[in-house]
Amino acid sequence: QGRLVESGGGLAQAGGSLRLSCATSGRTFNSYTMGWFRQAPGKEREFVALIKWPGITLYADSVKGRFTISRDNAKDTMYLQMNSLKPEDTAVYYCAADANREFTSPDYWGQGTQVTVSS
Repeated sequence: QGRLVESGGGLAQAGGSLRLSCATSGRTFNSYTMGWFRQAPGKEREFVALIKWPGITLYADSVKGRFTISRDNAKDTMYLQMNSLKPEDTAVYYCAADANREFTSPDYWGQGTQVTVSS
């Protein structure tokens, strides 16, 4: 039974940085497409970024150039480096893993970590 656990959320000022981590356990996710979603209060959950073999990445337009997704398969961990944070980045961030390369319906989800950006 696979499990994803996020960490690294917290409070940051606008223009600051945070790095989120998503630790995996219970099974091997090396072949899975993995990524991040976020959900702000009163809004629907939205796609943020994904990474799939052999290192292909894709970003939402709203974070392109500011966020960087990466993964370390040796450590069973995925990361989201968030720079130049904006108040509109405030949300609960979820990591997810999908056996489908298109990342259309993730099979596994983390519990979420809160990111709050103050102006």
